[in-house]
Amino acid sequence: MDVYEAVASRRAVRAFTDEPVPRAVLERVLTAAARSPSGGNLQPWHVYVLTGAPLAELKKRAGERVTAGDPGDERAYEMYPARLRSPYRERRSTAADRRFGALGIRREDLGARRAAVAANWRCFGAPCLLLCYIDRHMGAAQWADLGMYLQTVMLLLRAEGLHSCAQMAWSVYHRTVAEVVSPPEELILFAGLSIGFEDPSAPYARTDRAPLARTLTFLDDDRTAAGPGRTGS
Repeated sequence: MDVYEAVASRRAVRAFTDEPVPRAVLERVLTAAARSPSGGNLQPWHVYVLTGAPLAELKKRAGERVTAGDPGDERAYEMYPARLRSPYRERRSTAADRRFGALGIRREDLGARRAAVAANWRCFGAPCLLLCYIDRHMGAAQWADLGMYLQTVMLLLRAEGLHSCAQMAWSVYHRTVAEVVSPPEELILFAGLSIGFEDPSAPYARTDRAPLARTLTFLDDDRTAAGPGRTGS
C-alpha cells in the first residue's frame, strides 16, 4: 500500500472484529512511527498498549462509570474551544449527523446518541488500545508533535491491513485509565487509539473534507493570491 492509498483509506473505524492484533505487527508499526517529526527531537509522546486482561479491566471500569452517568474527571485540556466559530461548528455538526444517520439514529434521539458515544469506552470492539500521553510541562508545539506521531501510527496500521479510531474520549475518564496503566504523575493522557481489523458488516458514513479552495492559499510568481475567498488568474 503506497502512502496516498494509506491516507485515502484511513478513517475513524467504529466497529472491529475480535481478531487479535499480532504483537510483532504492533512493534513493527511503533518502531517505524518513532521516526515521526519532532521539534528538537524531543519525542514528547509516551504510549501504553493494552490487550487481553488489562484492556478488559479498563473497559469494565470505564463502562461502570458510563452506566452510572458519571460525566467524567476534571479536564486536563479542552477538546474544543468553548465557543466554536463558523465554519468549524458546522463541520463538527455535519460530521455527527452523518455518523449517527448511518446508524439510523435521529437527531432528537438523545438516548441512542449517548449509547453510540458510550461505545468509545468499549473500544468499538477492538482488541487493542494504544494510549498516548504527553508530559504536562510541554507546550503547544509538542502537542502538535503528538498529532504527527499518531497520524504516522495510523498510516502504518493501514499498511499492515489494520484500522484504527483516534479517541479523545478516553481523556474524559483519565483517572480510571491511570488506575490501570499507572502513568507517572507528570504525564497527561491525550487520546486513545483503538486498533484492530474492521468489521465490514457495520454501517458507516465517511465524512467529507472541505474543498481545497477553502483551506489553501497559493501565492505564485504573478503575485496573485488564490485561496480562501480568492480566485487566481
